Amino acid sequence: MDDSIARDMWMVLEPLHAVTYFSPECLEANKGVGLKGFWMGYFGSRGAPLGAVPAGVVEATFFGFHPSRVRRAVPDAWRFASPESILAARGTAAARALRRIVPGIDAVAAEAAPMLHRAVEAADAAGRPLFAANRDLNMPNDPVEALWQAATALREHRGDGHVAVLTSEGLDGLTSNVLAAAVGAVTSDQMLRSRGWTQEQWDEASAALAARGLVDGGTATDAGRSLKSRIEGRTDALAAPPYRVLDDPKALYERLVPAARAVADAGEMPFPNPIGLPRVG
Repeated sequence: MDDSIARDMWMVLEPLHAVTYFSPECLEANKGVGLKGFWMGYFGSRGAPLGAVPAGVVEATFFGFHPSRVRRAVPDAWRFASPESILAARGTAAARALRRIVPGIDAVAAEAAPMLHRAVEAADAAGRPLFAANRDLNMPNDPVEALWQAATALREHRGDGHVAVLTSEGLDGLTSNVLAAAVGAVTSDQMLRSRGWTQEQWDEASAALAARGLVDGGTATDAGRSLKSRIEGRTDALAAPPYRVLDDPKALYERLVPAARAVADAGEMPFPNPIGLPRVG
């Protein structure tokens, strides 16, 4: 099995996970437990597996956000809702969203969730704090919620590895966003709005990448595209080992493709999006 299975699985697991950011059920669940506004809901719900951590931990693990965006939400989030109450709500809400959006999701989950859970159990948690925190949560009895939780753990496993690769290439949260926009994976306007950087900061980071020969006029050079390709390839390589315990990961991928397409077709997740996720083929 080559490393491409990791990218294939990301393409189908990320949409299932991402209902937690975009679906009305999940946004309402964050509000229902006491979190105030979209960003407190985002940082609180995604960060809850870590416990009531200070802003610096969220800033470091979530990576590409401006520190002030994080600090407007954390640690205040924990005054409005305990991590335990958030965790009790977030998976249940995601399962409701998936049942609304994806026809036949219960049958898919009954088959796929145990296999994904095997991959989660096989994954190495060293250097992967968001993955480790999600892995250690109890697996829900509800199969759709279990599917969402396993998808979430595996996407955080990939994300933790991606951050390690970015930092090893001398990229911080802002310059990694600028490079992603320069190769066309995301749009600069979307990243400025969603990640909280100013135009001046963006321009300074673009100039720093230009000095390295990676961008020119906001567009990636050949060297920039080569670097981004190397980053993605290395991310795939680091994300692939958990799937090697599965008898037929390609069949699992194909089983999940219709569900991922249904989430995309629902229109609640934007394309392009700040995650940099394209539609599954």
